[in-house]
Amino acid sequence: MREFDTTAALLDLLDLDGDPEARTDEDIFTGHSPEQPRQRVFGGQVLGQAVVAAHRTVDAGRPIHSMHGYFLRPGDARKPITFGVQRLRDGRSFSARRVHAYQDGQPILSMIASFQEPAEGLEHQAAMPQGLPQPEDLPTTADLLGKFDHPVAREWAYNRPFDIRYIDAPLYLEAPKAGQERKPTNAVWMKTFGPMPDDESLHRAALAYGSDYTLLESVLRRHGLPWVTPGMSVASLDHAMWWHRPVRVDEWLLYVQESPSASGARGLCEGRFYTRDGRLVATVAQEGMVRVPTDPTSATMGGI
Repeated sequence: MREFDTTAALLDLLDLDGDPEARTDEDIFTGHSPEQPRQRVFGGQVLGQAVVAAHRTVDAGRPIHSMHGYFLRPGDARKPITFGVQRLRDGRSFSARRVHAYQDGQPILSMIASFQEPAEGLEHQAAMPQGLPQPEDLPTTADLLGKFDHPVAREWAYNRPFDIRYIDAPLYLEAPKAGQERKPTNAVWMKTFGPMPDDESLHRAALAYGSDYTLLESVLRRHGLPWVTPGMSVASLDHAMWWHRPVRVDEWLLYVQESPSASGARGLCEGRFYTRDGRLVATVAQEGMVRVPTDPTSATMGGI
């Protein structure tokens, strides 16, 4: 069973401290992190909090439509995070903000975001994949990991704010074996466990949070690497996101992911979020560091 209200915890994380009237050349806000087994801040959390900080300096009628960020240093979950927002421009329809997330006086994330008043225009979108299992027919993370008495397994099984259900078998403990088809693709259904307030800015910030889950797994699937691969190191390097249409993260979203390239110990991944009725609500791109052991006797070498 779940140990606490994860949706309430997500809302608490996105409720930053700070006063937009108290500023120098930046608006200053402060966020915190939940206690975590490895004491390392989840990258999606910093993205979501940075989106909230930026949005607090923009008129409520201008939701975020794009952001581009770089993860510069790992964050320490035991320390608060300071968000400095610089107001780059406020035009007739668009606003631009630069956000730096700091710990110990050093930036751990640098992001630029753009906001736009709703407008009418041309409409088209990539089609949603068809014929996939529905989320109700797939196992939960708790079904898959709840039996393991390990702090990371229990964190993933019970304390994440999103219910994530894999279309294909997850990579927690094993990956497609040699001889099986290894495609650079991944897909999950996801939503928050509980209802969210009717605040579009919160839903977009929460989607930024959730967009950092599972994305790099399309690289790992291509090379037959599960998360428990000995000596493997994976970390997000940058993150870009575009919100196309209004979204609710407390309703099921299909997150379809693909890796078009991996080289130089880096993997590029692209993702798309669809509602159950097929609307494309957001697109994501991320490059991550993926390092595997170079010892020729390593079992992972067969997957490279």
